Amino acid sequence: MTELRLLVQLAGEAALLLWGLHMVQSGVERAFGGRLQALLGTALGTPWRALLAGLGVTAALQSSTATALMIAGFASAGAVALVPALAAMLGANIGTAMIVQVLSFDAGWLSPLLILLGVIAFRKGRRAQSRDLGRVAIGLGLMLLALHLMVETLAPVQASPALAQVLHAMADQPLPNLVLAAVIAWAAHSSIAAVLFVATLAGGGVLLPDAAVAMVLGANLGSALNPLLQGGGRPGDRARLRLPLGNLVNRVLGCALVLAFLPEVSAWLASLVPTPLRLVATAHLAFNVATSLLALPLLRPLAWALTKLLPERPELDEAAPRYLDPAAAAMPAVAMANARREVLRIADVLERMLDASTRAFAEDARDAAKALATMDDVVDRLHRAVLAYLAGMPGDLLTESDRERIAAIQSFAIALEHAADVLSRDVARHAAKRARRGVTLAEADRRDIAALHAALREELRLAVAVFTESDAEAARRLVQAKEMLRGTESAAARRAAKAAPLPLGEPGATPGLVLDAIRDLRRVGAHLAAVAHPLLERRGELLATRLAPGRAAKEPGGGG
Repeated sequence: MTELRLLVQLAGEAALLLWGLHMVQSGVERAFGGRLQALLGTALGTPWRALLAGLGVTAALQSSTATALMIAGFASAGAVALVPALAAMLGANIGTAMIVQVLSFDAGWLSPLLILLGVIAFRKGRRAQSRDLGRVAIGLGLMLLALHLMVETLAPVQASPALAQVLHAMADQPLPNLVLAAVIAWAAHSSIAAVLFVATLAGGGVLLPDAAVAMVLGANLGSALNPLLQGGGRPGDRARLRLPLGNLVNRVLGCALVLAFLPEVSAWLASLVPTPLRLVATAHLAFNVATSLLALPLLRPLAWALTKLLPERPELDEAAPRYLDPAAAAMPAVAMANARREVLRIADVLERMLDASTRAFAEDARDAAKALATMDDVVDRLHRAVLAYLAGMPGDLLTESDRERIAAIQSFAIALEHAADVLSRDVARHAAKRARRGVTLAEADRRDIAALHAALREELRLAVAVFTESDAEAARRLVQAKEMLRGTESAAARRAAKAAPLPLGEPGATPGLVLDAIRDLRRVGAHLAAVAHPLLERRGELLATRLAPGRAAKEPGGGG
């Protein structure tokens, strides 16, 4: 076998290993991503709980990078402190090592069975989750097949005289081995794939124990570089680098400690584990467990140092997205959670717009109108950013349920943007007209406008509850509040009809102007109430028409 053919064959088998890993990750993400994220979010309370949660979620997702993105999302939202977040990353590192430990057993005979069962589930499964689990089975089968093929490819290489010379040279140079494995893990974006590749080389007799352990260290180091280089979060905000940098610091210190005693560590592992392939997997697990146990008591001072080194950037541009991390776009559950958090920022801005609108009818309307225009610009930019972020998610990773959730996020963002437009364009215009004409509002009109703004604030809170929790009771109250606004408008219309017109040019109350403002405020309520309709329709609690039963079927002329 020529050297070129050997390299091409190994590269193809490594690519098959990576593709199998991708299928497993995407299958688990599509089937359980949302639930795993919720589980992780509830478990990030104490360092030990966070470590166990990170371990479990990573073992399921087959990717510490995916877990890191979830944890980074919680950290950027302020939902978790840095110490538990760092502990969860330690657990994620152990989780990847456990996956390698399982895959390092000789289970090549399972490969055809897993691929067969996976294809059947993927092609014949009626439920989306069954098809996703079929994808997972196919991916595991491909990974086992790739490992088996690598061992077979490397078998003839063991007898090469040139290899013996290379092995002795590599054994005396642990640092180049470490760097090489770090580059492989960084390029593959996966410590699992890199360590399995090293294990296969060791199992094929290509690596001696010292070189194999050094490459395991490099694979751990390289996989910690990806989250740091990708960054994520707001550009220019160095605080977003605290978590990946802390994880890298733990890895670097662990690598330095093992390198100082590399011959002793390698000899100890070789005495425990009979085969070179299992030695690599055991070294990977032992390194991450030992690093976690040593680092866990030191996380608090490490978090303090990271906070001092990487302070939060002052918020310079309120309209700049905070949570739309491009690195998370390939993970639907994480990306949708990021988009939801950004939409909630839009809701916060809209609540401030309602406060400004209230002031516009009670104080200087010009200052309030300027504030409304500025905040509307913030809403517009955030709205566009959210829609662009959701549109950039890869369609092949989305399930039907994902598409429905994305549609719900888009609908709520659009409803908030429309409501903001009404406030900044129409309601502000009426308030400015009142101030320009020197109009004095009647007591009943002042009460109505104040009550409408209070009702709209409550509607906004209900709409957020429906959006975030799918709260059916909040949805019902939201629709009822919309009807209350309709009643307020009707009462204002009756007062306007009864009011005596003032002489032309005389300052005073203008019922028509107030009625226009009330009608526009009701339009804001209608946009907010729209978020409740899909939920109530699914529950069968919303009528298709407001017409009384039997009226819709009558002829237009009303003849009998």
